Amino acid sequence: MARAIVALVGRPNVGKSTLFNRMAGLRKAIVEDTPGVTRDRIYEQAEWAGREFIVVDTGGIRFEEGDILAPEVKKQSELAIEEADVIVMVVDAREGVTPEDEMVAGILRRANKPVVLAANKVEDFKKHLGYLDFYRLGLGEPIPVSAIHGMNTDELLDAVIALLPPAEEEEKDELAVRIALVGRPNVGKSSLLNRLIGEERVIVSEIPGTTRDAIDTPFRYGGNRYVLIDTAGIRRKSRIKEPTERYSVLRALRAVERSDVVLIILDATERVTEQDKKIAGFVHEAGKSNIIIVNKWDLVKKTERTMKEFDDLIREELKFLAYSPILYISALTGQRVKQVIEVVDFVAEQYWRKVPTAELNKVLREAVAVNPPPGGGKKRVNIFYITQIKTGPPSFALFVNHPEELHFSYLRYLENTLRENFGFEGTPIRLVLRQRESRYQK
Repeated sequence: MARAIVALVGRPNVGKSTLFNRMAGLRKAIVEDTPGVTRDRIYEQAEWAGREFIVVDTGGIRFEEGDILAPEVKKQSELAIEEADVIVMVVDAREGVTPEDEMVAGILRRANKPVVLAANKVEDFKKHLGYLDFYRLGLGEPIPVSAIHGMNTDELLDAVIALLPPAEEEEKDELAVRIALVGRPNVGKSSLLNRLIGEERVIVSEIPGTTRDAIDTPFRYGGNRYVLIDTAGIRRKSRIKEPTERYSVLRALRAVERSDVVLIILDATERVTEQDKKIAGFVHEAGKSNIIIVNKWDLVKKTERTMKEFDDLIREELKFLAYSPILYISALTGQRVKQVIEVVDFVAEQYWRKVPTAELNKVLREAVAVNPPPGGGKKRVNIFYITQIKTGPPSFALFVNHPEELHFSYLRYLENTLRENFGFEGTPIRLVLRQRESRYQK
């Protein structure tokens, strides 16, 4: 199920980044006292009361003349508002209502989206009632919070969760494989989409429950259903040379969340860029199966070693996607484009694969016998059992007596063992440690 999006907006220096950190449960955004630190959107997965969602931090919306970055940051915030399911407008209760607050509130009223008003920097909820003045913004009841101290953020999150779309509205047609195309601008995403539809002579049809956005293209091929999800190019902030520079990925974020298979499209003429790494990293962290598509292969001068050299380069730059297949294509000429859907079917099957518990434990016993887990000091680490707890991506619970002592390198060894025995090509694997006492400990 796709996660809903919650965007934090407001004028500069009202505490959006601090509240973002509080909601996300970590210090990902840079918090500084100077206004305008967050130049771009930042995103993180969050959870409250059993509901998962994505919280997005935005740059402060300025309306001052002479600020070169103000229009661009305002555009970024408006894009976040457009993509969000719920908006949290953050205001500074110490300063009271400002003309900029009123202008931001006007933007939100016109957006016609659910809004929660967070009156930040309230330290004493009984004595300091000045936050009630924010009623006049016309956005409902202001909720007093102290983001820096975490005070009353539970009430704020309760209000946010209450406004999220019901889970049933996020359901999809389970029979269709949803394919997201992501990548930097001008790598050939739209060209590939058009080539896939035209090259395969597909029938574009109305499949109930599949078309959620205008960018979705449902089609059939070989008797199977697919939905192509095109996304706008993910751009690096142009020429902003600052330590707090951020990247925009919100356009593709929802598409990735709603997909089963992601086509990570690279430009063969530019090799692997830092932005390519960032996009690929998000896909991996989202737990989506994926294929690395190297487009514009027709423009590369080749020798008998060219493809091998590209393989080595990609594996070095994108080490975390060692499990992902690589395809070299030309959307312009159609070279190898027919293979894309074939590989999509393959990795989708791996993504939803379920392995019997008996087979898993047989492989686990053999792996532990060959390479026992290293002990942590006086504690002997024992792995008792493994079982698959979900698919999409394949996730496994490992029952261990001292999970805190099990080193990540050993988990990587177990992951590689699972891949050697069961495949899972093109999909991440999740290993979840669960504590279980041995008979001796009991």
